[in-house]
Amino acid sequence: MKKTSKDYLFVFVQFLLFGAYTFDFFSPLTIPKYIATLGMVIAIIGLIIAVLTVFELKTNLSVFPTPTEKAILLTHGFFRFSRHPIYTGILMFAFGYVLYHYSTYKLLISLFLLLWFYLKSIYEEEQLAQKFKEYKLYQEKVGRFFPKLQM
Repeated sequence: MKKTSKDYLFVFVQFLLFGAYTFDFFSPLTIPKYIATLGMVIAIIGLIIAVLTVFELKTNLSVFPTPTEKAILLTHGFFRFSRHPIYTGILMFAFGYVLYHYSTYKLLISLFLLLWFYLKSIYEEEQLAQKFKEYKLYQEKVGRFFPKLQM
């Protein structure tokens, strides 16, 4: 599928947010050690999820939301639990690190990143639904960022 200006905009803003996250303009707040430890555990798990998902994607990997011409729909591995496990891993890392090194600035950037990934995933899923007829069924079964709770 052909990339549009939206593809480039989503990626550009995403990398701006990543860059902004690396800085911090405020002093971290003091938080209990157990919360900081929990935050680091969440961040490490998120990093592992993101890295392992990159390996699952193999040739499907692209920073752009529009799938490549040779893309196949993955519904195994981490994709059994989340339609966007790399976003999940990145968000877990971002919010986990916020808990570890409590920073209101990083919290704000993480919230913007969550919103941006949500908007990007909407566009990405429109593209995936055009490419794969079975995508709608997959959407019904699997949560966007986290597993759907079956009641």
